[in-house]
Amino acid sequence: MEQFWHILDGYSAGGDLDIWSAAISFLLAFVLGQALAWIYYFTHISLSYSKTFVQSLIIMTIIVSLVMRTIAGSFVIAVGLMGALSLIRFRNVIKDTRDITFLFCSLVIGMACGSGRYALAITGSIGLYLVLLYLYVADFGMSHPGNAMLHFTSMDPLDDTHPALSILTQFCRGFTLVSSNSGGLGENQIHYSYQLSLRNSAKNEKLLAAIRQLKGVQNVSLTMQEQLLEM
Repeated sequence: MEQFWHILDGYSAGGDLDIWSAAISFLLAFVLGQALAWIYYFTHISLSYSKTFVQSLIIMTIIVSLVMRTIAGSFVIAVGLMGALSLIRFRNVIKDTRDITFLFCSLVIGMACGSGRYALAITGSIGLYLVLLYLYVADFGMSHPGNAMLHFTSMDPLDDTHPALSILTQFCRGFTLVSSNSGGLGENQIHYSYQLSLRNSAKNEKLLAAIRQLKGVQNVSLTMQEQLLEM
């Protein structure tokens, strides 16, 4: 047991332990990288999901671990490896900042595993995973989760006594008129666009049904605005 913790603390100076230490580094990098990929898969909510990116998190962790084992104690190898890696051109553009964060996490975990700091890699990864799960469960940073845009046309102009405003007051914390455009020649309609802050997004169907039942109101549509999605 004591020897096992010596290995976890980075005891890999002996020649016979180098092979076992390298095997532990790669295995631990794979396990922690797999856990990081599962956390990303479970907490991902945007439209930019990519299976290849999830797999890259695991592969990146193992590769970085291999790189750290390769350059350990050799300045010449480190310089040569930097020159070889400089030939690689990364052309993919990552739009989501969160994806960049996960890539950086995989790099750090791989560095910890490859440098023999196994205890730090395990404890740091567990703490990181707990933080990521907390941010997902708590929906941290979402200030207006119910923002939406409501579009409809009306035969009559909306004044302060129009029933549509009463319905919006019932279902929304607040609403703002974004635009109102009258129809073209021969059309006696007014196109309205409202920005809404919904009380409960689960009642969207009831809101739409109530608006559609109003006399003279047509072409009703509701578009949710997810702040985490950048189109």
